[in-house]
Amino acid sequence: MGVIAYLVLGLIAGAIAKAILPGRQRGGLIATLILGVVGALVGGWLGGLIFGEGIGSFFSLSTWLCAIGGSIIVLLVWGLLTGRTRTAKA
Repeated sequence: MGVIAYLVLGLIAGAIAKAILPGRQRGGLIATLILGVVGALVGGWLGGLIFGEGIGSFFSLSTWLCAIGGSIIVLLVWGLLTGRTRTAKA
């Protein structure tokens, strides 16, 4: 896959992951793109390890499922990391 296709995949996968997860996540278009691309990498890596399927073709269902699943994982981890920095009001 080309770089532009990978960025588009990451942006769409990140947006879908944000829509699937409940609550309000921080970040705009750039944060969604970065989390989506990182999620696509994580999803492709995990998909290759677990199922023998990775990110190969832009129009492949397994590519999209791996990218969206990875984006959800990255978004959950990001929420845990950024959620712990809030201070409790007494």
